[in-house]
Amino acid sequence: MDSFTKGMENNAVEVRICKAAGKINEAPANGLFPESPRKCEKMNRSNSIPNGICGKPEQKDYDDQEEEGDHFSEIEIANGRNGYLEDHDDAGSSSSMTENSDELQTVSPEKSEHVKLAVDTPNTENNAGAGILRPHAHLPKPEAPPGLNSSPPASPNGDASANQKFGVAMPAIGKLIRERSSNLSAAFVRRLSSLKDNNNDTEEDPKSNKRDVTEFNLSGLKVTVKLKTESDDHQQQGQTLKGRISFFSRSNCRDCTAVRSFLREKGLKFVEINIDVYPNREKELVERTGTSSVPQIFFNEKLFGGLVALNSLRNSGGFDQRLKEMLSSKCPDDAPATPVYGFDDPEEEWTDQMIGIVKVLRLRLPIQDRLMKMKIVKNCFAGSEMVEILIQHLDCGRRKAVEIGRQLARKHFIHHVFGENDFEDGNHFYRFLEHEPFIPKCFNFRGSISDTEPKPAAKVGQRLTKIMSAILESYASDDRRHLDYIGISNSEEFRRYINLVQEFHRVNLFELSPDARLSFFLNLYNAMVIHAVIRVGRPQGVIERRSFFSDFQYLVGGHPYSLSTIENGILRNNRRPPYSLVKPFGAGDNRTELACAKVNPLIHFGLCNGTRSSPTVRFFSPQGVEAELRFAAREFFKSGGMEVNLEKRTVYLTQIIKWFNGDFGQEKEILKWILNYLDATRAGLLTHLLGDGGPINIVYQNYDWSMNT
Repeated sequence: MDSFTKGMENNAVEVRICKAAGKINEAPANGLFPESPRKCEKMNRSNSIPNGICGKPEQKDYDDQEEEGDHFSEIEIANGRNGYLEDHDDAGSSSSMTENSDELQTVSPEKSEHVKLAVDTPNTENNAGAGILRPHAHLPKPEAPPGLNSSPPASPNGDASANQKFGVAMPAIGKLIRERSSNLSAAFVRRLSSLKDNNNDTEEDPKSNKRDVTEFNLSGLKVTVKLKTESDDHQQQGQTLKGRISFFSRSNCRDCTAVRSFLREKGLKFVEINIDVYPNREKELVERTGTSSVPQIFFNEKLFGGLVALNSLRNSGGFDQRLKEMLSSKCPDDAPATPVYGFDDPEEEWTDQMIGIVKVLRLRLPIQDRLMKMKIVKNCFAGSEMVEILIQHLDCGRRKAVEIGRQLARKHFIHHVFGENDFEDGNHFYRFLEHEPFIPKCFNFRGSISDTEPKPAAKVGQRLTKIMSAILESYASDDRRHLDYIGISNSEEFRRYINLVQEFHRVNLFELSPDARLSFFLNLYNAMVIHAVIRVGRPQGVIERRSFFSDFQYLVGGHPYSLSTIENGILRNNRRPPYSLVKPFGAGDNRTELACAKVNPLIHFGLCNGTRSSPTVRFFSPQGVEAELRFAAREFFKSGGMEVNLEKRTVYLTQIIKWFNGDFGQEKEILKWILNYLDATRAGLLTHLLGDGGPINIVYQNYDWSMNT
């Protein structure tokens, strides 16, 4: 007995054979199938035949039966699945089998027209012979996966044996899937094991990046394995801690910067409470620690200490263990609270003494459009109308009423429509500050003018510096060349800044000293750029850049200030911007009184316009603004703002010097001036070029307008 016969001994099969004709897997012409099989003779076999395969039987009995109409053949297999051969041709002839034959003959294609193989689901014995719902004839026929015992093509000579095996071995599909799954799993495990062994046995090159990511290919699958690093372990440790790390800090504090950097390197999340941003938290700091010195670190409600305690525990190697011990439980309610959304901490504020009079004037004055000097002036009133209302309301003389009007103008409640005078009685037209045409462009105006007494400009400027410095420490890179604008826009520090700039509406800038005024406008420019990028976005192209620097404005001291106005009107003493023929301030503009008396070229290295080629963003103090500007210039030239090629006798300078060459002087004067702010290497090269008397080529670098993110 051959191997095929041996494989058939396990199951018994019952075969019914009757007349059939047709082609395999082809629907009849009328598209209809019989609802139930015809009656036929039965033949019992003791041999086993695999599902869907016709073998070599040892015994064969059959009787041909012919009936009118359709014919049907049924194969019953011991595992409960039924196979049917359906005949839809009345004229077909039946298959023949002889008792002594060694082969099971299938239906001849020449004598058959419609033969269909159907496999029914397991069912009870009573269900044998029940009808099967067939798919529509026009639906696509199911095909076996490629490479799996598919039906061989018909032989050209029409031999019946060519179509003997037309079924697909279903167990073979499952076997193939199991084998491929096992092979894939085994290969994957072997590769990971070898990778781990190689990692433990060999030393890795610290300068190579290949040790971090390993790639290997399997059949049909690409697997990338990234080995865990020490920072990943620290980050995972920080995520598993239940408690909270908090520390009190101040802006521009060197020790606070060291603590912040250490916690970031460890991948630990922390809450920073800057008492310059939240002044009322300083009282809480003193109550918890007994001192107002910073930094002070808290693990949950427990005081850990300052930078000295942190360095001591880090050097001894016990920081991680101490961290787990102190943060093993959830943060209790008595721990330092996280700063929440809100307005600035309440401070002692006084309502302006003139606000009562202003409210009466807003209600009683006839605000309307008027004609003046052949121009239509909108939302204004006459000076005489205001004087009459003041006389009636205060029961005073006309001279007293005019004096009160001038006080209102100095406090920036009202302005002359053309800025000609403070306040005069008669047919002069004035308007309230909130009715000025530039108000819609002011992004620090929220519908109304602040009615409180303006705070001193020095105090407001100092608070601006502290808040923006805290923002940079939290959301800028270490070199301050890259800013996280999305993080800034969502921060509580930025909300406090937005609240602070509301106090700029009527602040008196004339009381500032020259150095304080210089630092105030430098800081205001850099802060406005950050606000403009968040609100307006990065400008694209020349036209959008011009709008970015001219249309984004703040209301400061009763007047509008754009980025271009601050740079060219105030800091450059009202000089024309590059590629422009008009000065920022016209004749009679009161803002010219605030302009710097002398142009300092160093201001160009203290202004950051939010691009990659601009100087780094920084904020200045009134006491050291000159020294800080010199340091900013050195840092700018050191980071690529100036290069020297000795062989080509060429000096590469930033485009900023070309745009504002009137501030720096002639080219030779520029090179001599730059010598004062270069490092030793660049200064030596430039000195050599200037000293040998030969020609020097000056080439200006391309400017990168992409955003400094």
